[in-house]
Amino acid sequence: MQTPIKTLFMRGGTSRGPFFLESDLPAEQAQRDKVLLAVMGSPDPRQIDGLGGGHPLTSKVGIVRKSAVPGVDLDFLFAQLQPNKDTVDTTPNCGNMLAAVVPFALETGLASAQGEQTTLRVLTLNTDMQCDITVQTPGGQVAYEGDARIDGVPGTSAPITINFLDTAGSVCAGLLPTGQVRDVIDGVEVTCIDNGMPLVLFKAQAVGRTGYETVEALNADTELKQRVERLRIACGHAMGLGDVTSKNYPKMTLIAAPRDGGNISTRSFIPHVCHDAIGVLAAVTVATACVLRGSVADGLAIVPEGEAKVISVEHPTGEFSVDLALDPADPQKVVRAALLRTARLIMRGEVMVPQSLLEK
Repeated sequence: MQTPIKTLFMRGGTSRGPFFLESDLPAEQAQRDKVLLAVMGSPDPRQIDGLGGGHPLTSKVGIVRKSAVPGVDLDFLFAQLQPNKDTVDTTPNCGNMLAAVVPFALETGLASAQGEQTTLRVLTLNTDMQCDITVQTPGGQVAYEGDARIDGVPGTSAPITINFLDTAGSVCAGLLPTGQVRDVIDGVEVTCIDNGMPLVLFKAQAVGRTGYETVEALNADTELKQRVERLRIACGHAMGLGDVTSKNYPKMTLIAAPRDGGNISTRSFIPHVCHDAIGVLAAVTVATACVLRGSVADGLAIVPEGEAKVISVEHPTGEFSVDLALDPADPQKVVRAALLRTARLIMRGEVMVPQSLLEK
């Protein structure tokens, strides 16, 4: 026997996956995770028996509920699954899936449209981070068609703006968890930083690469991946994250001078597979490192003048622009990070899971 669970299958930014109302899933975490593994078809490299797409970017789940926090409209729990593992990680954020939260809430009646535009405050439960998300709602309906374009997604869609309210130290103890803007760890100069996503930045040249290699070349580079993983584990301890061997963070980002009109070039591992683009909060964190004096990006990134800066983060399939505002009294402090995403409702219906998973 199988049991149906209501779901909306949605694209958020450059990621996609099923979204659920929290009330439609088991309340007990272990049971919930077993259900999510069955939904996605993990562990299996192709996720052939579930909704997963055989890649970390298409092996994600969103869980939404009304918020009980004063001033907050929605709570969002992000779950990262892996094609070939039986893990459900709710520790990190996902800024891409975040873009689909408000459309999901409006589609399911969890929230109501406010007019031509609807802005709702969302609390990401993973890291206790709040943001204001604005979507287009002409006639009280979510608009998906529009002229906004983001690299990594074909065509154009209606714009969704995300204004992060407080991202410093999302998982770590602070923006610079080692207490330094630059460290030498395992023989490599790094900047360990968390402005929405725990990240380790290092120059591609420091590990004998250009930083302009293709995704395919980097994923086939076994020597580099082993070197990066060793560095990641060492940095995890230095960042106060403990043993990160089985964790999806910190993400590892190779940086190089921009060459396509942006401000910095990146190749990001999430954490063992090179990203075709770059994650939303990883881009915010990279952009933040670019404006910090003394970071490994200092002198490599091209940083515009002024307190308000748009940092274009180049990645393998294009660029990602992050709008930063600095504190006039402290140019090292970022007080606002905003960006543009898009989302689309792909399918609505029910996903079937074995009934035995829902039995106590």
